[in-house]
Parts: sequence; structure tokens; C-alpha cells
Amino acid sequence: MSSNQKSAGVIVIGNEILSGRTQDLNISYIGKKLEGLGIILSEVTIIPDIENDIINKVKVYSEKYDYVFTTGGIGPTHDDITTASIAKAFNVNLIRNKDAVNRMGKHYQSGKLSEARLKMADVPAGAILINNLVSGAPAFKINNVFVLAGVPEIMRSMFDSLIEHLVSGPPILTASVCTNLTESKLASGLSEIQGKCQDVSIGSYPFFKQGNLGVNIVLRSTDKDLLLSQHKLIEELVNSLKGQILETHIASKSKNDKNF
Repeated sequence: MSSNQKSAGVIVIGNEILSGRTQDLNISYIGKKLEGLGIILSEVTIIPDIENDIINKVKVYSEKYDYVFTTGGIGPTHDDITTASIAKAFNVNLIRNKDAVNRMGKHYQSGKLSEARLKMADVPAGAILINNLVSGAPAFKINNVFVLAGVPEIMRSMFDSLIEHLVSGPPILTASVCTNLTESKLASGLSEIQGKCQDVSIGSYPFFKQGNLGVNIVLRSTDKDLLLSQHKLIEELVNSLKGQILETHIASKSKNDKNF
């Protein structure tokens, strides 16, 4: 990938995710949106609602990646400790943001803005608010960390609102070859092709459909010419192994999956 490529990490926060009671639906959405912007989602971690875990992980990710996104733990209940933990991670006070209160006041009916709900207007000092068109209580950005809700519909609204704060990188291009060969037959050849060109990422994804095995080989790069040359090599590999090319796509943008 290009040296100009921005990187990102996602921290999923919540005991309910770790216990299996709730299935995460946010990682895929964030990953696809970032790829469309030319930003590589490099790492995802899931941690419990424990203050020190949140503080430590946010510090590490903030140093490691251009952008960090956290999901979960910014609601009104006692176990929603993400906001306060992030304030501590950056050694700033937690304040009741007047703009956040006003935004929430427009969303909730008169008398419905309880003290518990007002907790969601408390943000780290100096944070920038991010719109939430679904439930009113805003997300926020502090340094390079974006703090989002865990509820998928709300998270998506917040994420779509924060895109203006992101600097896009070179577009990530994709190509693929789908074959009836198995991974074991392709392994050696794919390793050789990948080893000679690290600027094109090659992924091998086996499938089992209607009783038939096969592999979908997906290539990703910001360099169109390199992508095309590696794609040709993989087609040649499949043919040399007497495999069948079931489907092939060449040089489409991840952003909208349209061919050049």
C-alpha cells in the first residue's frame, strides 16, 4: 500500500460483546467506509467495561494509528464508563458540554431530559462534538480518537457525520479471481507471488457451495498497474494448475466497486 495511506484502529468496548449476548455489527460498517476513503483499518480489539483497560488501549492505539474509533459505553447507565475513561486517558477534565445539552434538549420532549440522560452530555474538555441524528446525544472527537455509540443504527449516524474530519488516502483498488481449485493446491504459488510483491495484498478465501469447494482470491492495492500484473499472474497460476476460473474482476474501486 502507499506510504501516504492513513491507518485506523477500532476498539470495541463492552462486556455484552465479550459474553456473546450481543453480536457486533459495527466493525464491518466502519471497515467498508474507511476502505472507501482510502484508509486502512489495521487492527480491531474488543475489551471489557474496565477503566484501566480502556485507558491503556486508547493510549496505545492513539500513538499507533492515524485514527482511532471506539464503540460502546457512552450511554446513561452506571456501566457506561467509556467517556470518563477517555478523559483520563488524555488527562483532561470531564465537563458538561452546553452545546451537547442544547442538542439533546431539541431531541427530547420537555421534562424528558433526565439527569441520567444528561450524563451523555458530559465529554472531555476540548472535545469536538459529532452529530447524532438518531437519538440526539452526540459522539465526540478528542485528538485522533472518535468516540461512538455501540448501538449500530446510532453508530452509523455518528460515523457518517464524522467523515468530514477524516483525510482520505489514495483509493484502494481491488481485483479478484474465483477458482474451483483448493487452497492446498494454490498455497505454494500464491506464497511465491505475494513474496515478490508486497505492495499488493493477496487474500485467499475458501468457500463451499452446493457441494463444491473453491477459493476466491482477492487482491488489494493503491497501484493499478501492480494490481493488474499480479492479477494476471494469479490467472496464469490457476491455468497452470489446470483449474477453472469461475469468475474474475479486475481493478475496481473499493469505494463503489465500479470497474475502471
